[in-house]
Amino acid sequence: MLHQKFLNRFVIRQVIWAFIITYLIVALYLVFFKSWSFLTLIVPVILFYLAFKDAFQTKHTIRKNYPIIGRLRYMLEEIRPELRQYFWEGELDGKPFNRRERSIVYQRAKNEKQTVSFGMQDDPNRIGYEWASHSVYPKIISDFNFRTSIGNEQCSQPYSASIYNISAMSYGALSKKAIISLNKGAKLGGFAHNTGEGGISPYHRSGGDLIWQIGTGYFGCRDEHGFFNDTLFAERSQYPEVKMIELKLSQGAKPGHGGLLPAEKNTLEVSQIRNVKPFTTVHSPSSHSAFSNATELAHFIGKLRKLSGGKPVGFKICIGRKDEFIDIIKAISETKIYPDFITIDGAEGGTGAAPLEFIDYMGMALSDALVFANKTLKQFGVRQHIKILASGKVISAFDLAKNMALGADACYSARGMMFALGCIQALQCDSGHCPVGIATQDPLLYEGMDITDKSVRVATFHKNTMKAFGEFIGACGFSKPNEVSPAVFHKRIEHGKNMSFAEMYFRDVPAT
Repeated sequence: MLHQKFLNRFVIRQVIWAFIITYLIVALYLVFFKSWSFLTLIVPVILFYLAFKDAFQTKHTIRKNYPIIGRLRYMLEEIRPELRQYFWEGELDGKPFNRRERSIVYQRAKNEKQTVSFGMQDDPNRIGYEWASHSVYPKIISDFNFRTSIGNEQCSQPYSASIYNISAMSYGALSKKAIISLNKGAKLGGFAHNTGEGGISPYHRSGGDLIWQIGTGYFGCRDEHGFFNDTLFAERSQYPEVKMIELKLSQGAKPGHGGLLPAEKNTLEVSQIRNVKPFTTVHSPSSHSAFSNATELAHFIGKLRKLSGGKPVGFKICIGRKDEFIDIIKAISETKIYPDFITIDGAEGGTGAAPLEFIDYMGMALSDALVFANKTLKQFGVRQHIKILASGKVISAFDLAKNMALGADACYSARGMMFALGCIQALQCDSGHCPVGIATQDPLLYEGMDITDKSVRVATFHKNTMKAFGEFIGACGFSKPNEVSPAVFHKRIEHGKNMSFAEMYFRDVPAT
């Protein structure tokens, strides 16, 4: 058998060479003896060159064993995602978002038909299926401008936030046109736009409300050595469009992992935004230098609130070790320095680039993390001071309602808003070659974006999602987001058995 396989490989290789050499000889004969154009030689010469190159290179065995035709493997592998998405992917198959999820965002963003025909495509009997129980006494909701006030008694400038906002995405990760479109969309729709940890760029200042995220690199408020700078923070936090400050401890897609800004991407413009030296490699550490324990974190939050003039300050975390989160909340309780909000980022959150081990195997899922955070805050008696924001694959009214049932007061979405911009889930975010001009700095790619059109789509997606949310919770018998109960949400945990979220997470909550 092995001898036969070797013989077949040997024969195939010889056939390839015989074809190419014969083709080249025939072409030479036609050119020199039949007066054909020298252009006739182009194809056979190229084939001969590629075959020769394949046969004598040492990096790819398949090309060495099968010159030229071995290259087809790499060509097919390159277009595999597109072939799968456009020809073979089912409505519920795609990852991280399936076609049905992407389609509802596109439809709502374009204000097109948002209904589905002929029944459900999901399987209600599969383990893991989630659903909500409706009421025979549904509520009719007319005002879909759902908001929550963020800012406790220690905050002098509370912010009335939409329950659905744009999650953290930095300029640099996204193009300038994408950032402008998102911010203008936030202005049109009356919701907030998180800057991401890359700092406040001119493109973020296009009229929409901002949540300024500060990461371990302190971009935009750092000194020349990379440490937090009080003066720069105080100056930029006073921008009128900056409504809240979010201190990033970790994010869902890569918790505990720092970042690196290569020198070639650190242009003069980027360096001015981030307050770093241009054309140098800049490290974003995995941990903060401004504090080293929970008590210092609490005092740093108080410092940020004071320097910002009393604006709401909170922190973002992907929960990993429960004891560390408990320690933070305990310190908050003891110091009585209460953050105005805590953003819980689920492990299912997205990013432009992260190691596989971090993106797939690190951090707590959003549902579990929300429940744990909510219970911990209540346990230490500080829940009434702190709002909870949720982030991680939140694109539909069901996602919003589910997260609120588990303890969230408001939600973020990054990839949902990117879909509204026109993202096609090409999975090229880390390549710089985003085909729709969103996650790229290539002018040839992002110049095709029309800011006026895309900003309207972002605002329209938000508006239609809020309307869908109102109709959804109304069907469940609720009038307001804070009324949504975990008792009406259910999950199939095994064949023939469902369990409500109240039973799964809050056993002291009576079923309804």
